[in-house]
Amino acid sequence: MEFLEWLSATTLAVGLRRSATLYMFVNAAHILAIGLLIGAILPLDLRLAGLFGKVPVEVAAPFLSRLAGIGLALALLTGFCLFSVRPTEYAVNPAFLAKLGLIGLGVLNVLLIHTGKGWRAAMTIGIVRPAMRFSATLSAMIWIAAVVAGRWIGFL
Repeated sequence: MEFLEWLSATTLAVGLRRSATLYMFVNAAHILAIGLLIGAILPLDLRLAGLFGKVPVEVAAPFLSRLAGIGLALALLTGFCLFSVRPTEYAVNPAFLAKLGLIGLGVLNVLLIHTGKGWRAAMTIGIVRPAMRFSATLSAMIWIAAVVAGRWIGFL
């Protein structure tokens, strides 16, 4: 709890609480970052799951994967800024905790996909193995659930 109290007293948190305009821009940046993440990860997951078979996976996947990574990094950065405004409230919000858990699962799934043989096979010869299809389907469900949990935060 000391860390959360310290965080809420930082210059960043105080500035965001005092300036509706600054808060609005950070919030908009967070939404855009989520849009970039989801807008890249869903087509990638759908392609890896077996849809859009005419799109070469070895061409689309590296590009979409990088975009999703950039979106995730920006979403985490802006999300941390927004969290700093009311950290003690968010830390006990079940929807926020669910969102964090889902993001963790999503990142873990990405790491497992990217370090496996299936990813290398897909990137080099364009063959998507059944385990990769399953992981991609799981990924899509996890990231959609994280967005839903994020929207749920404001309703609790």
